[in-house]
Amino acid sequence: MNLLVIALKILIDLAMHTAFARLNAVCAFNLSTLAALTFLCFASTFFNDYNTQVSINAANVVLKNVPDYIVSREKNDLGILKIDVTSDLEPLFNWNVKQLFLYLTAEYESKNNKLNQVVLWDKIIKRGEKALIKIKNEPLKYYFWDDGNGLLGHKNVTLYLSWNIIPNAGTLPRWVGTGTHRLTFPSEYTQMRTNF
Repeated sequence: MNLLVIALKILIDLAMHTAFARLNAVCAFNLSTLAALTFLCFASTFFNDYNTQVSINAANVVLKNVPDYIVSREKNDLGILKIDVTSDLEPLFNWNVKQLFLYLTAEYESKNNKLNQVVLWDKIIKRGEKALIKIKNEPLKYYFWDDGNGLLGHKNVTLYLSWNIIPNAGTLPRWVGTGTHRLTFPSEYTQMRTNF
């Protein structure tokens, strides 16, 4: 009787071991297949050119020297302006692009810093949404602060539009649009009251 119970136990253990081994093999095969398909998804769009023409313009440029109460009470330059941005981003979408993260950046050099980069506006465009950007006379989404007096009389502030491509699979590339705008700030501060 004991031999029969031991033999039955061994057969059940072998059957269970075989079932778990088969389940493990099926899961490993499925994961390997999914990893290969994900890599092929990434590789199929890796060499695509995600560049497009962008038109940027700025108007109503005002410069104030006001205290920045968030960081300190020192007076810093605050640029106030309205922007026009036009671009057709529809060609950037393909089956591996889930969404675009757009951001308008101002870049300039000052006495305090060799390179200043300030994000002034951003937007997320998801697949299926309208990807034609037509912004006209829109105020900035974020404040254009300088950490000193670097904007006063500055004649070489460059505005450009960049975007990150959020893919279904793969890397998170950053692209800069073709087309920039050179912005000139006044050499005197504006004293009038401005809503910003």
